[in-house]
Amino acid sequence: MPRIAGSKKLKRQMAPMFWGISRKSPRFVTTVRPGPHSKQFSIPSTVFLRDTIKLVTTAREAEYAIYNGKVKVDGVSRKSVHHGIGLMDVVELEGVSDIYRLVPKKGHLLEPIKIKSAEKAIKLVKVTSKTTIRKGKTQLGFHDGRSLISDTKVSVGDSCLMQVPEQKINEVLPLEKGSKVLVTKGVNAGQLADVKEIKEGTFVLPKRALLSFGKREIEIPSDLVMVVGKKEPIIQIA
Repeated sequence: MPRIAGSKKLKRQMAPMFWGISRKSPRFVTTVRPGPHSKQFSIPSTVFLRDTIKLVTTAREAEYAIYNGKVKVDGVSRKSVHHGIGLMDVVELEGVSDIYRLVPKKGHLLEPIKIKSAEKAIKLVKVTSKTTIRKGKTQLGFHDGRSLISDTKVSVGDSCLMQVPEQKINEVLPLEKGSKVLVTKGVNAGQLADVKEIKEGTFVLPKRALLSFGKREIEIPSDLVMVVGKKEPIIQIA
C-alpha cells in the first residue's frame, strides 16, 4: 500500500493559534494531512475532540472514537485522525446530543458553535472555481474541496446552501450589493456586514467588497468574505 504524502506530526509551537493547544508539553501534536481544507485553515480530528471541544482527554481516546466511525463530518464518517475540519463543516458525534459547526468568531479563524439538529444536513459552501468540461458541462469547485457538475447558474464568489452528504444545491446566494456576508479571515473575522458595493478586480488589485458594519465601512478583498444570506443569515452561525 503506498504511503500517503505529508508529515504525521507537527511541533506544537508551529501549530496555528486557533487550535487552542498548549505550547509546552508534549513536543509534537497530530497534524492535518492533505484533504478538503488546507493545514492553515483547519483543525485535525484528534485535536478537535481533545483540545477544542474537550470531549476526550487523551489522543488515544480520540483515536478510538475516530477509528470506530463515531465522528461524522457533513454526514460522512471520517476515520482518519489527520482529517482537517474547516470552515462551515458540521461535526456530529455518536452518543453525543450536541452538533457543532465551525465558524470564525471574535477574530479567531475557527471556533465550534452548537447548532440545532434540524441544520445538521445543510451547510454553506463558497464557490471558488467554475470550469467548463467535456460536452459543455460545468464543474463547480467549493471552498471545502467539493466539486460538483451542475447546471445551476452561479458565479465564483457566490455561496450555495448545500444539502449534505447528498451534495444537492438548495439555494444560491449571490455576492452582490445588499447581501449579508461573514468575514472569514483577518482582524474582522466572525463579523457580519452588509455589502454596499462590489468592485471588480484590475491588473494590480483583486476583486473587492465595500462592507458596512453599522456606521463603519471598510473595503477588503472578496476572498475574505462569504455570503450567508440576504437580510439575515439563513443558517445558524453564532
